[in-house]
Amino acid sequence: GGAGGDRTEYAAGSFDDESLMLTGDLNIAYVEWVVQYRIVDAYRYLFRVRNVDETFRAMSEAVMQEVVGDRTVNEVITVGRDELAALVEQKLQALADQYETGLHVEQVVLQNVHAPDPVMPSFNEVNQAEQRRSELINTAEARYNEVVPRARGEAQQTIQVAEGYALDRVNRARGEAARFESLLAEYRRAPEVMRKRLYLETMATVLPRAGRKLVIDGDAAGNLTPLLDLQGGPTTPATAAAASGGGG
Repeated sequence: GGAGGDRTEYAAGSFDDESLMLTGDLNIAYVEWVVQYRIVDAYRYLFRVRNVDETFRAMSEAVMQEVVGDRTVNEVITVGRDELAALVEQKLQALADQYETGLHVEQVVLQNVHAPDPVMPSFNEVNQAEQRRSELINTAEARYNEVVPRARGEAQQTIQVAEGYALDRVNRARGEAARFESLLAEYRRAPEVMRKRLYLETMATVLPRAGRKLVIDGDAAGNLTPLLDLQGGPTTPATAAAASGGGG
């Protein structure tokens, strides 16, 4: 830092001893962060704590070590960064008030969080494998959601069709049974009349399906003219002449 209006300057040295931290799942993470603060109580800042800047620096490191140690390496490096920074800011402010430093923590910013350089390639491979695994799971679930509901719908449709068919057959069988019982009662009251009625009804149903038929006496069969068209089609003069010649 510098006087008011001066450009902020940062130390150029390496801070590996401070940045390398042990996570809750016993992995090593490289964490770089910046704490922005301001002096709100000059008396406390000047007279309550000796070497307040160094003390505040040690407090910041201790709080970060504590918060990182409660989380997995994936949380620290990926999804949990914002939550981690907010929690460090809250805990650091509470500790600064407890030590009466006269400082107010404005913001905690995580700048660079990653695995240590020697294991970075392996860490990237693991992340890629996990991403591939998630993609395959999502694809499988999407396929499952597409196929299974459709199969269930088709099965339900088949069941409903079968139930409808069964209901139709049962109702039809019950109707036919009721009709047979009513005919049986009528038959018992007048057997001859009912027998003739059933015969006539049956013939009325069967004969129209048999087409045109001619019933004649057996003795008169030889006297039939060859020109008789039993099929009901037109008879041409040539056909009639041929038939007439054959009969002579």
